[in-house]
Formats: sequence, C-alpha cells, structure tokens
Amino acid sequence: MERTVNYAIVGCGRIAPFHADGIAMAPSARLVAVCDIVEEKARDFAASHGNVKYYTDAEEMFRNESIDVCSVCVPSGNHHEIVILAAKYGINVLCEKPLDVNLTNMQAMVDACNASGVRLGAIFQRRTYQAAQEVKKAIDSGAFGKITLASASLLFYRDQEYYDSGDWRGTWELDGGGALMNQGVHGIDMIAWLMGGVESVNADCQRLVWDTQVEDTAVIRVRYKNGAIGTIEGTTSVYPGLETIFRIGGEKGSVIFGDNKIYKWIFKDNTPPCPVIEDEYAGTNCSYDNCTPHAVQIEDMAQAIINGTKPMLTGEEAIQSVKVILSIYRSARESKEIKVDNYND
Repeated sequence: MERTVNYAIVGCGRIAPFHADGIAMAPSARLVAVCDIVEEKARDFAASHGNVKYYTDAEEMFRNESIDVCSVCVPSGNHHEIVILAAKYGINVLCEKPLDVNLTNMQAMVDACNASGVRLGAIFQRRTYQAAQEVKKAIDSGAFGKITLASASLLFYRDQEYYDSGDWRGTWELDGGGALMNQGVHGIDMIAWLMGGVESVNADCQRLVWDTQVEDTAVIRVRYKNGAIGTIEGTTSVYPGLETIFRIGGEKGSVIFGDNKIYKWIFKDNTPPCPVIEDEYAGTNCSYDNCTPHAVQIEDMAQAIINGTKPMLTGEEAIQSVKVILSIYRSARESKEIKVDNYND
C-alpha cells in the first residue's frame, strides 16, 4: 500500500479551505491538524474539515502531531516565521504565495529548509492550468520563433471592506504590497515562467482608490531575458474585476489565453494545432470554482516526499516572482528602470 502523507494547515483564513479541500482530493494526502491563533477559527475550521485536531500554537502542534507537510496560510509577512519553525521540527512545507515579502526572509526560509533536509514548495496553481501548460509547450518547442511581445493583464477588484477585513491587508509589513504582491503575483509568476525570466522593469505604481498603504493600480514596462518586451497591468481598482489575460506574440505565431480558455491560437501553417481546453478553474476577478489546482500541487508534494524528489515549484524558484515585484516597487519609487537580478533588500 502506498504511503499517506500527513498534512497540517497553519492559518485558517480565506485561502485555507482550498488547502483543506485539496488535501481531501489528493490521493496520497491526509489532513491531521490545523492551527490558528484565533481559537474559534481553528475550532470551527477543524470541525468542518473532518473533525481533526486543532491548535492555537503552531509549535505545540508541530511537537505533538505526526506531520509530514505544513501548508502555510498565514499573512504573507509571517510566512517565514512558520516555515522556519516547521523546518526546525523536520517538517516539509507547502507555502502559499507570495513566498514572503522580502529577500532576507525568503532566503532564510530556503536556508532553514535546506539545513534541516526538508522540502520547501510554493503554491502557484495557475501553472497547472491546461491552457498555461499548452502555451509553455509551444514556447519550448520553438513554435513562436523569436518571441517579441509578452503582456499580462491582471485587473482585479477588491473593495474597502476587503482591506478593512484584516489589519494586515494593504500594509507593507504583512501584505508586502498591494495589487501586485497579493493578487497579481500569480500572473507575474506566470509570465516570468513562460518567458524564461524577467530582465528589467520600469514601473508606475499608484494608490488611486483604496485607503491603504499600498498600490491599487500599476503599469509596468518589462524586458524579458529572452529579449522580448511587454507590459504588465495590475489593479484592485477596476470594477468588477476581469479575467486574467496573457498575450504572447512572435515572428511565427501569437496566442491570447486566460485562466480557462485559449482565445487566439494562430501559427504559421497551423502548427502546432490549437489544443482543446477541458479544465475550468477560475474566471472573472480571479474567482476560483474549485480546489483542483491546489490538489495537484498538494499531491505533487506528497509524491515528492514519497519518492525523494523535488516539488514542482521549489522555494528557490518562488523567490523569483517576489524579486520581480520588489524590483517593480523600487522602480516606481525611484522612477527608473531596475534590473531584477541586481535587486537586493
């Protein structure tokens, strides 16, 4: 019989149900405990997800339970605290996006996990979507020829009530930023992954609508490592929020795709042919219809533990999308182009 991997969840807020339901869907995973500093939240969440044990102190849970993987679902600026603590107890980690909010914290997370011999994986579930996978295959096959343009439209909507719902939301310290760091990080990870990395950024980030510390509207000119150029738009200020859209074009073809559909697929000689997209996981305003993409990454982590391999998206790789966003923020502050590889805290 194949091994079952024991999962725990730290943080029982907005994203935690996707982890709990994803664990329930993953063939090799089992939820054994949850933790939140608010006892009522922890108790209610545990009761609604199999009556597992609940805790209000993560270290107590790590000491007392047999845990293989910890899903980290606390505010972004606290990710490093839970990850480093889990590593201390020899527990693998699957961390929600963004990995953390500064390079010092993220490198400390990677170092702690490496020193303890545990895996650090990061949730970027959009990479598992079929449309994204098909576009990546076309890029890697050379179907586009020389890629010249690549853009991401990440137009979300969050109201003031959303930002007021938690004292960490919309803060530099714990949210790490606004529309780009919280909502747009998925799309920034996607376009950077597809294009083989971001070379430099030149950004304009503004707080135009919401009463927060951080940006709600941003436009970025991007130069990619493969020589292409493009733009990234990121907002939480566009009502009612729109589907995330990516556009990639080159000398031999062009593609426009979203979270669950390919809108344009045009190549010379119709090669490669347009794939049929069967999954539908997200839509307008980054609304998620089910937890299947989370389940894919949860099962992948379980298999990495069982087979002694790396997770599909490691902590080291997850640093890159945050590094791009931090470079964007510096570019906006200093009104100049910033080379991403040269960024440091």
